Amino acid sequence: MNMSKDQIKLFPVLSIIIAIAAKVPFFLTRHIQEDAFITWRVAHNLLNYGVIGFNGTERISASTSYLYVGVSSLFMFFLGKENFIEALLVGNTILFTLGTYFLSKILFRSYLYQGLFVILIGILPPAIRTSILGMEYGLLFFLEMSLLYFGFFHGKKWVKILLPLFIIFTRLDAVIFLAVLGFTDMIWRRRPDWILLLGGAIALGSYFAFNFFYFGEWVNNTIIAKYTAYQRDFTVWQLLDMFAKNSGNFWGMLKLPVPINPFTVLVLLFELFCFIYLVNIKNSRNFFIGVLFLFGWIKQALFLSQRSYFDWYYWIPQLVLFVPVLVFILEQQKRKYFWLSLLFIFYLLPMIGFQLVHSISTGNGEWNYRRKIGLFLDRYEKNKNEWIFLEPAGYIPYFSGLKTIDEVGLVDKGVQKEMREDREHYFINIVKNRKPKYILSYRDLYQDRDRVFYKQNYRLVRKFRIENHLHSDSAILEKIYRLKPSGTDYNLYQIKKNKKF
Repeated sequence: MNMSKDQIKLFPVLSIIIAIAAKVPFFLTRHIQEDAFITWRVAHNLLNYGVIGFNGTERISASTSYLYVGVSSLFMFFLGKENFIEALLVGNTILFTLGTYFLSKILFRSYLYQGLFVILIGILPPAIRTSILGMEYGLLFFLEMSLLYFGFFHGKKWVKILLPLFIIFTRLDAVIFLAVLGFTDMIWRRRPDWILLLGGAIALGSYFAFNFFYFGEWVNNTIIAKYTAYQRDFTVWQLLDMFAKNSGNFWGMLKLPVPINPFTVLVLLFELFCFIYLVNIKNSRNFFIGVLFLFGWIKQALFLSQRSYFDWYYWIPQLVLFVPVLVFILEQQKRKYFWLSLLFIFYLLPMIGFQLVHSISTGNGEWNYRRKIGLFLDRYEKNKNEWIFLEPAGYIPYFSGLKTIDEVGLVDKGVQKEMREDREHYFINIVKNRKPKYILSYRDLYQDRDRVFYKQNYRLVRKFRIENHLHSDSAILEKIYRLKPSGTDYNLYQIKKNKKF
């Protein structure tokens, strides 16, 4: 690559533009995570009622990210509910890419390597998901890398006080990153960083105080809801067996329908090899590589051990575990282009292709299918004070505008109460006690064990079938839709008139 000195200095800036532009095809797939719409519903509720909640004036921490709720509210306020999404996704992408730029400045002195790193890490599948799926992870990655770059690489003390606060208010589980950072720094310097400890204490204290005084609880409702809904009694051997079966898919960037994923095992071994190779070379950046690598392993091990199988928990760990691979390849003096060729041919291009197919099919199943169910309900029911009982609580409540009870209890604490009292019959108990006007169910309730009750009190309004949304004028798109169908069949029930039960 022949560049003048001035061009090389500008290359990292150019690489930011290239990395952002590379996401454009994925933006067009309309692949947006279901849970992002929970956050955006909370943001809309904040604008409408001045309350962090989901259903009117009831306060509930239905979103995992208070800071991202605030950011979303600002975008929504200035651009409107129907027009803010694209701008916010672009904003997420810019923030994420700036985070990779800060990381490149830590890892490399060469402007050329900095730029190549920004591009290469930016086109990995977790980077694409972090950028375009609407979740808070673009913001979180930016804040975490900013803390490393400004707080530790440049030694700005005020950053160590302020950024932990923003990080914790973005996601509480980011305390794992702060803990790993503080522990590694203490081992590296043989003494604790009291400034970072103060910043972490202020952040956690502020978070729990906000929860207590605003919501009347110490822990975010989503954490309590998931613990209550997914709580099961397992033996130690069953937990170890589940850990082994799922770790093969979540440690890597490509999930396969097999217990042990050989592709992931190979990637993990190569990541470990590159990490050991790099840290054996005496360099001050080893501190940062160590922080990232240790964080990646600990975060994934902790969440897999708790049976937390939502993909987004693993995006940032997957990225930081791959950092040593990119550093190793870029710094190969004699065979750099050979390694880069192998990386593109056998890894990046297949992974990008897989992600594109996945995003096209998922975008169809969510934006073109689930969103349209919400729009149908928006037209069908004009009274937005009516209740719907469904799962999940993202697209359909957002686009329908109806008050919502979700089966897990993320947006309604009453569900958790019913689960604790009678887990086996909580669904029917909610219907009888709350009398929602609509039930949107995966199941055919007329074949349910309580079918007599449902037939007497609810009528079937409409069947929604994913099969009806697997068609396209484009032969290629239709093949992708059918190759990897995304979406679930639903049955919509409405309470019969004058029914009292």
